[in-house]
Order: sequence, then C-alpha cells, then structure tokens
Amino acid sequence: MVTFLSIVLIIIALFMIVTVLLQSSDEGGISAISGQASNYMGKSKAKSFEAKLALGTKIAAGLFVALSLVMLLVH
Repeated sequence: MVTFLSIVLIIIALFMIVTVLLQSSDEGGISAISGQASNYMGKSKAKSFEAKLALGTKIAAGLFVALSLVMLLVH
C-alpha cells in the first residue's frame, strides 16, 4: 500500500512540476528583449490554456498535500 501511494505521489509531483514550468510569467523577460511576439496563439486561446494550466496546478497541489497527509497516517 505504501509503495503504491509513493508512486502516485511521485506522479502527482511530476505533473505539478510540469504544469508550473509550462505557465508563462507575467514579466517580459528574455522574450521582451529578443522581440518575440507574446501572442503567438490567439489571446482567448492563450488565456484558456493558461487557465487550464493554473487549474491543473491547483488540483495537483491539493492532491499532493492530501496524499502526503494520507502517507503520514499510513506510514
């Protein structure tokens, strides 16, 4: 049981890392210096993708905390 929960916890952690890294920052950064256009996709499409990433991050974080507490109780 502990092994299964550990594997699920690692998968959730990796998913959370990926969703955080895929989110774009609000700052201009290197793309502003190099002149890359920030609106590669349409604005509504980019916003919905960003919203999905933010929601995925929140869900993954909640599951990570909950599963960590379960692991604490089981172990």
